[in-house]
Amino acid sequence: MIKTILKQLLNHKTLSREQAKEVLVNIAKESYNQSEVVAFLTVFMMRPVTVDELTGFRDALLELCLRIDLSDYNTIDMCGTGGDGKNTFNVSTLASLIVAGAGAKVSKHGNYGVSSSCGSSNVMEHLGYTFTNDSDKLKQQLDKANICFLHAPLFHPAMKAIGPIRRELGLKTFFNMLGPMVNPSFPQNQLVGVFSLELARIYNYIYQKGTKNYSIIHSLDGYDEISLTGDFKSITQNGEHMYAPRDFEMNAVKPDEIFGGDTVPEAANIFKSILNGTGTDAQNNVVVANAALALQCYYPTKDLMQCIDDARQSLMEGKAAKVLTTLLSLS
Repeated sequence: MIKTILKQLLNHKTLSREQAKEVLVNIAKESYNQSEVVAFLTVFMMRPVTVDELTGFRDALLELCLRIDLSDYNTIDMCGTGGDGKNTFNVSTLASLIVAGAGAKVSKHGNYGVSSSCGSSNVMEHLGYTFTNDSDKLKQQLDKANICFLHAPLFHPAMKAIGPIRRELGLKTFFNMLGPMVNPSFPQNQLVGVFSLELARIYNYIYQKGTKNYSIIHSLDGYDEISLTGDFKSITQNGEHMYAPRDFEMNAVKPDEIFGGDTVPEAANIFKSILNGTGTDAQNNVVVANAALALQCYYPTKDLMQCIDDARQSLMEGKAAKVLTTLLSLS
């Protein structure tokens, strides 16, 4: 079966939604050997994934995942696809804590870093958070800290099977594109950062068919988040919008000002200094900008400046730091 699929792909043909789903289900069941899986992944490093293929891969992961019912809460997830190769600090994780500190409920889906030295799971684990898929514990964290953290491998057996191969390759694969789409708690709101405009359009095409509030963001110089290094685009269910840093009343920043460190301890130190209010202006503004757009997605009636104020207050008054302290005490 996989040989036929590989021949089809090597002949420059694409997969149907059903074929894509079937292959990924088989990868999760470890029906193929490692060389076959690597060959399959490699095809998608050489060419863009189609809407049907990505939708089929997503269908497989959602069918196989351990679902977690948080529907009693109105939650938001904030994550990037990763794979932009920029090695920034953990913007979406910090922004998630800021958003929780501003009163929203966050169900953050995350994983270990593949294309950067430190993913959200690396930093949370380093800070002492214990991953769980126990629904009561996660609900308790949401109740008391406004946030819970869903570590992808605990909910996605398919990710578990592919994890070692992804780590060995150390390159972005279509799994980077899938991460934000397969939050096992099915949040009603989502801020998602993507590494290319092409992927932003594919995401928009898929998300338009659903019911969630969403904001897909891409910085035009290649970041999968609001980097403030230049202009960025936001695509929501209501249309597309271009922003410049000045629209947030912020200065543009240089890439080296948002570097994330080369090791997990280094990344965790940057993370802690920002959370404790001793980050640089550039670091603070980047997390506030991302949190503000997430708050606007969560509270559609609030204007952007109000959301920026709420986010800055959450960071600078220590509300976000308190969220982390509470979360760690519950885990």
